[in-house]
Amino acid sequence: MDFRNCLVTGANRGLGLEFTRQLLATGAHVVATCRHPGKATAVNALAGEHPGRLRVMPLDVANPKSIAEVARELPLLDDTLRIDLLVNCAGVLHSGERFGSLDPAVVEGSFRTNAMGPLLLTQALAPWLADGGRVANVSSVLGSIASVTRFGTPSYNISKCAQNMATALLAQALQPRGIAVLALHPGWAQTDMGGEKATVPVADSVAGMLRVVADATAEDSGGFRDWQGRTLPW
Repeated sequence: MDFRNCLVTGANRGLGLEFTRQLLATGAHVVATCRHPGKATAVNALAGEHPGRLRVMPLDVANPKSIAEVARELPLLDDTLRIDLLVNCAGVLHSGERFGSLDPAVVEGSFRTNAMGPLLLTQALAPWLADGGRVANVSSVLGSIASVTRFGTPSYNISKCAQNMATALLAQALQPRGIAVLALHPGWAQTDMGGEKATVPVADSVAGMLRVVADATAEDSGGFRDWQGRTLPW
């Protein structure tokens, strides 16, 4: 399917920026959100390259008031706007966590950004989602309980696991409108979060995820796939 109107969170860098870039390249109109638009040099530069098709808006997905403000402002841009694709890409990963010294604030903050944020944002924007549209939640194989082999990055893993449940629940909530919701593992993508040893080019990861989402059927909604379309264990 074609995505004509899209909203991307975490669009200032990494996967979110690449989602914005690739969607614009298809001719789509994109609302790109991030916490500090004034500092988002790369995404603001895209606005000049695609006049009239990119709007950059402030959004902190961990803050319910910020989510409510975006939901309030969207219809002011265009009261007929319907979002064909919502990409919940904003996320945080805290390195260096050790068992025995976990910081409750880090655990809570990760949950608010990685799990609560996508859930509440999708709920808030539901009136503006197009029937038959798509919601792409950028997850991680690290959120797979079946794949756990060590103790590492617990705040990230736990919050992504919770996000996966949010995906399954949102799929049920939006099923009557034909909106497919997917949890997507981007691979070990070569972003700042992925680190120096990452193996998957960002452009390949995003192109793959867009193909998976575009090809998704109603039966796929609520599923957990990687960027190449392979089903992952919960």
